[in-house]
Amino acid sequence: MAEKPVVEAAPNGVDPFELTKRALEQRIRQQEILAELGVLALRGVPFHELTQQTSVLVAEGMEAEFAKVLEYLRGENVFLVRAGVGWDEGVVGVATVGADLESPAGFALRTGKPVISNHLDKEDRFRTPQLLLEHGVHRAANVILQGDGAPYGVLEVDSRAKDEFTEHDLSFLQGAANILGMAIERQRFEHNLAEAKVRQDVLFREIDHRVKNSLQLIVSILSLQSSSSNNPEVAHHLKEAARRISAIARVHRRLYETNMVESVDLGPYLEDLCRDMHDSAPSCQIHVEAAAGINVPTNQAINIGIVVSELVTNATKHAYPGRTEQQVWVTLKGTPSEPLTLSIRDQGIGLPGDVEAGTASGMGMRILTAILQQMDASLSINRARGTEFVISIPIEVAPS
Repeated sequence: MAEKPVVEAAPNGVDPFELTKRALEQRIRQQEILAELGVLALRGVPFHELTQQTSVLVAEGMEAEFAKVLEYLRGENVFLVRAGVGWDEGVVGVATVGADLESPAGFALRTGKPVISNHLDKEDRFRTPQLLLEHGVHRAANVILQGDGAPYGVLEVDSRAKDEFTEHDLSFLQGAANILGMAIERQRFEHNLAEAKVRQDVLFREIDHRVKNSLQLIVSILSLQSSSSNNPEVAHHLKEAARRISAIARVHRRLYETNMVESVDLGPYLEDLCRDMHDSAPSCQIHVEAAAGINVPTNQAINIGIVVSELVTNATKHAYPGRTEQQVWVTLKGTPSEPLTLSIRDQGIGLPGDVEAGTASGMGMRILTAILQQMDASLSINRARGTEFVISIPIEVAPS
C-alpha cells in the first residue's frame, strides 16, 4: 500500500483541489511532461543530462521557480544538489542539505512518504534548510528517488510564490521521480555490468597469459629433450612436436594481442599470423589475400590458424629444397553466408605422386586431416604449378 503523503492543511478551509481552467491546463501539461521524461529515459540520455532535464521539466509542470535532484551521501548523512534549476551559481554540484528527520527532504527519504510544506515560514514539523532561506523559498514538495536498490535521494520542487502545491502536484512529482528512479537503476545495472566485464577481461587475460607461458615451457622442454637425444629419429620427432606447439602458441599469442574473445575477423587475423611466420622464416615471402569482415568463433579461428601455419611451414621446409628464394600464397575467399575457400599455394617441386588428400601417413597430414574433420571441412590438392591445398570450410556462427 502506498504511503499517505504528508500534506500541510490548507488555511481558512480553502479546497486545494478545486479544478479551474488554469488548473486543468496545468494537469494536462504535467501529463505531457511525464511522457517527455519517459521518452528521454527510454532513449538512454546520459544520466546527468536526464537529471537536469527532470529538474527543468518538473519545475515547469508545478509552475515553480526551483527544482533539484538531491543525491543522498550515506557516509556524510547529507544530500548533495546533483542537478537543479533556478539556483544561484555554485549551488548545483556543490551545495549540501541535511538528511535528518528535521528536514523535509530527510523526512521523505527516511520514511518513504512524500512531503508538501506550503508555508515554510510557519512550519513547525521541520526546520527550513538554509539553502531555501537564502533563496526566499516559501513552499516545497519532496518525493523519494527509490529505484530497486537503496534510495538514491530525493526529487524536490520549491517556490517563492504564495500559492499551494496540491496532492495532484505530488502525484505528478512522484511520477517524474519514478521515471528517474528507473533510469538510476539502469545506470546501476550498467555500472555493475561494466565492472563485471572488466573483471572477466582481466581473468581472461590472466588465463591467456598462463596458457602462453605453459605452451612456451612445453616447447622448451621438447627442444631440450631433442638436443639431448642420441637417436636421430627421436630427436627429429621431438623437434617437429616443438615446432607444432610453437605454431599453436603463435596462434594463441596473436589472439591474445588483438583483444579477441568470442569471435575473430579472419582476414586481418591471418595477415598478422603470416607476418609472424615470415619473421621466423625471412627467406620465404608469404603473400596473403584475405577478405575482411568474415567473423568466425575464436575456436574455429584457432583451428584455421593451425592449418595455415602447418601448410605454410611445410612449404618452406619441403617445396624449395636448396633455394633461398621461396614464395607461398595464402588466399581466403568467402562471405558470411557461404563456405570459406582457403588456399595455400607454392611454386615448388610439388608433392610426391602417391600423396593424396586424407591418405598421407605423415604426422603433419594426419594432424591436418584431424583438424579438417573437426571443422567438417574438405581438402583437395592441385598440382598444376607446384602444390596448392584448397580447403572448403563451413562457417560457424560467431557470437553476436
